[in-house]
Amino acid sequence: MFDIILYVKARKIRMQKERMITGITPSDSMSLGNYLGVVKNLIEYQNEYDLFVFVANLHAITIPKDPTQLKIKTKEMTALYIACGLDPEKMTLFLQSDVVEHSQLGWILTTQSTMGELSRMTQFKDKSAKESNGDNVSIPAGLFTYPCLMAADILLYDPKFVPVGVDQKQHLELARDIATRMNNKYGEMHVVPEPILTKGNIKIMDLQDPTKKMSKSSENPKAVIKMLDSPAEIANKIKSAVTDSENLIKYDPINKPGVSNLMNIYSIIKNVSIEECQKKWDGKNYKDLKDDVTEALLEVITPIHEKYNEIIKGDYIKEVLELGSLKAKKVAIKKVNKVQNKLGVNWYRK
Repeated sequence: MFDIILYVKARKIRMQKERMITGITPSDSMSLGNYLGVVKNLIEYQNEYDLFVFVANLHAITIPKDPTQLKIKTKEMTALYIACGLDPEKMTLFLQSDVVEHSQLGWILTTQSTMGELSRMTQFKDKSAKESNGDNVSIPAGLFTYPCLMAADILLYDPKFVPVGVDQKQHLELARDIATRMNNKYGEMHVVPEPILTKGNIKIMDLQDPTKKMSKSSENPKAVIKMLDSPAEIANKIKSAVTDSENLIKYDPINKPGVSNLMNIYSIIKNVSIEECQKKWDGKNYKDLKDDVTEALLEVITPIHEKYNEIIKGDYIKEVLELGSLKAKKVAIKKVNKVQNKLGVNWYRK
């Protein structure tokens, strides 16, 4: 009886929290930059908000993917996020394609958008340039309509907040514009979500070119630490990280970007200020700095590896995604019915 009371109280507390939603793409392995800049924030958010996180496998096929690899990456990325600290008992984790209402609402929002606003999306311009053969013939249409599906991913759950990086802020603004436009035209149906910019303004930079952001798609394998790298690989990448010839540990992102990047990594992982880091390494050399950064990384990554290796086996990931999809679908069905009623699509239902 006592357990039931505790469950009901916990359920009420969760229901009172403001909702937040975000998606993760099942692409290549998670980089250290992704972990420190995105995942760590989500681990905090799951305690503060009614957090929904979906694995965006429909977005993944915007540009054609090998089906077998997509299935593998979907399972691996889900397992890695859980291993990093996402707790399915505290938040809702599900597969985008399991909730067909994403596609339903995505089409409806496409009809409420214009070619002009979609063609202005910066990511469309950048990605279409890579896929183009000098004309528009070979550019996947999904790249153009991608923001409409992303808007549906958000508006489907009426979240109060959406965590976004600078590169996705334009897409959220489009979702807000579409929501406002439809509310004004058809009556209130969407919560207009507010952006939450990634906590902190520190970027994790490329280990071989610390003037640019660390990217998991880097062509240089030494430039990026991936969360499934072995301890030996991590140690070697930090050891070969670019610094300078001065051998003076000083935080100066302009003149000493490599050293400053290593200090940032340590600062975020250990949750200490740059000032404290500066004192720690006063009078020490770059080997000391790199050894300390390596040790700090392995303290975090080793238990993640252990958890990952435990849950990647068997049906645990499948069960988590199935349960999460059921929970998400309860919300999504109500929202799509509401929108269809407003637009006159459900002509036989009120």
